[in-house]
Amino acid sequence: MSTISTAVTAETRVFGIRHHGPGSARSLRLALEKFSPDAILIEGPADADPLLGFLAAEGMEPPVALLGYHPDEPAKAALWPFAVFSPEWQAMRYGAENTVPVGFFDLPAAMTLALTDEPGDRSDPLAELAEAGGYDDAERWWDAIVESSSDAEIFEAVNEAMAALRETAVIDEHTLRREAYMRQVMRKSLKDGAQRLAVVCGAWHGPALSGKLGPATADARILKGLPRGKAMLTWVPWTHSRLSSASGYGAGITSPGWYHHLFTQTEQPIVRWLTRVAGMLRTHDLPVSSAHIIESVRLAETLATLRGRPLAGLSEVTEATRAVLCDGDETMLRLVSSEMVVGEALGAVPDGTPTVPLEADLRAQIRTLRLKQQALERTVDLDLRTDRDMAKSHLLHRLRLLGIGWGQLTDGQVRNTGTFRETWTLRWRPELSIAIIEAARWGTTLRTAAEAKVLDTAANPDVTVGQVSAALEAALLADLGGATDGLIARLESVAALDHDVTHLMAALPGLLRTLRYGDVRGTDSDALTRVADGLLVRACAGLPSAVTGLDGDGAAELRSLIDAVHLALSARENAWATATWLAALQTLADRTDINGTLVGRAVRLLCDAEIIDAAESARRLSAALSVGHTAAEKAAWIDGFLGGRGLLLVHDRNLLGLIDAWLCGLDEDQFVATLPLLRRTFGAFESGERQAIAQSVRNGAPTTVATTQGEYDSVRGQLALRAAAEILGIAG
Repeated sequence: MSTISTAVTAETRVFGIRHHGPGSARSLRLALEKFSPDAILIEGPADADPLLGFLAAEGMEPPVALLGYHPDEPAKAALWPFAVFSPEWQAMRYGAENTVPVGFFDLPAAMTLALTDEPGDRSDPLAELAEAGGYDDAERWWDAIVESSSDAEIFEAVNEAMAALRETAVIDEHTLRREAYMRQVMRKSLKDGAQRLAVVCGAWHGPALSGKLGPATADARILKGLPRGKAMLTWVPWTHSRLSSASGYGAGITSPGWYHHLFTQTEQPIVRWLTRVAGMLRTHDLPVSSAHIIESVRLAETLATLRGRPLAGLSEVTEATRAVLCDGDETMLRLVSSEMVVGEALGAVPDGTPTVPLEADLRAQIRTLRLKQQALERTVDLDLRTDRDMAKSHLLHRLRLLGIGWGQLTDGQVRNTGTFRETWTLRWRPELSIAIIEAARWGTTLRTAAEAKVLDTAANPDVTVGQVSAALEAALLADLGGATDGLIARLESVAALDHDVTHLMAALPGLLRTLRYGDVRGTDSDALTRVADGLLVRACAGLPSAVTGLDGDGAAELRSLIDAVHLALSARENAWATATWLAALQTLADRTDINGTLVGRAVRLLCDAEIIDAAESARRLSAALSVGHTAAEKAAWIDGFLGGRGLLLVHDRNLLGLIDAWLCGLDEDQFVATLPLLRRTFGAFESGERQAIAQSVRNGAPTTVATTQGEYDSVRGQLALRAAAEILGIAG
């Protein structure tokens, strides 16, 4: 604390604090009550003063943050967070409770956002003081000296220490600008009549604001020419975990949960903390008794005594937790750290806080649907047969389209539009406030904004038919009736120009799902049917050329597309579409010049559709495993044929016998070459399937298989004879 005089009765006191420090907060509150200021200046953006009126409003609950953003570029933003244990917050509360004018006096957000240069790097002053005091951790040093106690007179000592450090430190240009602006605001406050001015700032700035302020011209020169752009400011909810990040004033802490406890639990804080830790461990089924708590308290206090500390700090409490409560288990200790030392608490702001219309609409819908914004992850099951849960689903899908990731579907995929259940994982994160502001450019309500964005995405000249199909499906899930007609028209035009078979096949599954359930939502089924049928015909026509010359990776990718289209068509139950698709698969199954995984898959799908019977499947497998193919080619065919479903081998002993005989006949080099692919193939089977297959092999799988042509394959034999005749020059 430092005192300066600008008039006979005027007095200014500078309180150098640590941002988010509970000890600093308690000491500052005591110092303010003792000083009784008639004006308070706090480190923070000077253009945020109008927002201080919301401090005492109903619904304001820290942790919260001041958000400053450029209205034309919302991604350009800065945040100044406050917790209940932040000294700045306590200074604001003191002003509100005692009717003392409070203002911010750091660089305005409009300047901060306009500055392009980054703050210069400098050494950590706390680290230097900690080292001088015999500590290897600055956090622990400050915790021991300042945060574990309350002392209204501590600020004088802090200011002297910082002044000594600044004598040899290199002060970066950004810090000099900030301090020059702070002094200018201090001068204005004194000129406006403040007689007892309290200045609350980061301890590092204290010496620069103490003593005589000097002539204003020097500071004016430093500030001359600084850019000043646009800035909008508001309050947004914040969380304890985000307090660990650097903020608008470049400060962060590593143990917000611990600091919150120290500030709110002044009586027996160590006993209460370790009791809470024990309770948390019990919820994770770890047996912790009252005796454990007593011993951990004793150990923490003993360690503090041995280290000359008046009260056990976080380091002592952590060591006691590790040794006694966690029995040396580092995994459980990390759990204590994440859930309690860091902790998670989400603040709240009043309904009347300035915001963009989009956020106002979101808040209204959250209230109507009785949803809660919570920092901790929770799972919500929705029954889409009820109006309220359907409305929640629409809200969450619209937020996904707008890039506001409050909820995630638990399976990581957009749900099938025919199901009536959805499971979401909800977790509200502070940065979503910025995402809302960024999304506000699309509209004033969630519905109109989502419709505008999805239509804009589909209008991109480089968009693929698959992307438009996915956008249409997403629009149906979000109940965006105003966008569906435009998306269908766009899909039809893009599909007509897209000649990439993989794009057409990627679009078909989603489009077929949309077609199947679109009439329930009033979608134009005729237009969807026309587009879907056109895509199917073109995909089937282009498939033979698309499969030619593919390597292993390309074949695997196309196989996935084939599976997806086949599954979607089987659910459509349209005879013409099914026949068209199966004819295309038949063409693939009969080819010998393409990757085996595609041929094997085509055979398997035709077998499932009962176009190819078991005997023909066995004949084709036998041919694929015959002489003339490499071991890798044979393994690829098997991988395509089995495709992660081993039940076929459980019931068809002939197929199992063929594969078993082939495997037993491989030499060492061939076996090593095919092992990775075979492990992938068989590893994808269910454990019960693998056990049944192993049991069949132990019992003796058949080693010979009868073909439909007798002992020999006459068709392949004729091909071989014809080739031999041409080589030998024998006519006929």
